[in-house]
Amino acid sequence: MPITDTRTANRPVDVYRTRLARRSQVEPRPHPALWNRDPGGPLGTDELRTYDRRGYHCAEAVLNSNDIENCLAEAEEIATRLGEDDRIVRESSNGDVRSIFAVHHLSAVIAEICARDEIVGVAQQILDDDVYIHQSRINLKPGFAGGPFYWHSDFETWHAEDGMPAPRALSVSLALTPNLTTNGALMIIPGSHKQFVSCVGRTPEGYHRESLVSYRPPFGTPDEQDVAALADEHGIDLITGPAGSALYFDSNCMHASAGNISPDARSNLFVVFNARSNALQEPFGADAPRPDHLAHR
Repeated sequence: MPITDTRTANRPVDVYRTRLARRSQVEPRPHPALWNRDPGGPLGTDELRTYDRRGYHCAEAVLNSNDIENCLAEAEEIATRLGEDDRIVRESSNGDVRSIFAVHHLSAVIAEICARDEIVGVAQQILDDDVYIHQSRINLKPGFAGGPFYWHSDFETWHAEDGMPAPRALSVSLALTPNLTTNGALMIIPGSHKQFVSCVGRTPEGYHRESLVSYRPPFGTPDEQDVAALADEHGIDLITGPAGSALYFDSNCMHASAGNISPDARSNLFVVFNARSNALQEPFGADAPRPDHLAHR
């Protein structure tokens, strides 16, 4: 149960203060990453222990070739159908599609994939709760043009701008193309999920429009010295794998990905599951919540 402040009914005490005025802070995370150690689910005991310790779990052949082909076709159809809709984010360099949001609402094919036990079931097992999709998106990194995603903790953004009380959430990244050392695969600092890194600066109004297209967003981005300290302590893992593989990672992992100047596209379906007991409230570090396609309520 969340700790509550009697002065503000139904509002938890904010133990993840961020968007600070002066300097960042790195604090131990007071909530667990693994909410259930019972192996009575898709993951076994060793896999759960690894997730708890490193903050992520990898698996191969979660999607088959038909799933991959269908997802890529759906992404192309959605992008064409929606055009300049806010759910479509484009690369600032050349206008190529960078991200498509709310894809489980826009595609019955993708919704069915998200509901499979090897995907949602893992989230339910780790979070020990009924879950719902907080956010879904397809990230496309076309060859020669895919831009980077700078170091960040997803939970910091979801807490500050969406009102997610605690990091009782996780992401599933499903590879729709091979994720290679050369095409901008995800980097994770293993073990970083056990420390919360706050960021400096008040969130501007309507900031999501800038942050989604910026290669290094000015707010919600950790200080370099904090990232360097975490990397010195834990190292950096580069997550590669064939098309169809999956990465399950904690919402508070510090992660990033480099740009893609290789000829090979890197495309991934991301699905974020949040525990129902961790439902969104008012933002903790912004004046208004982001649109529903970025944070489903």
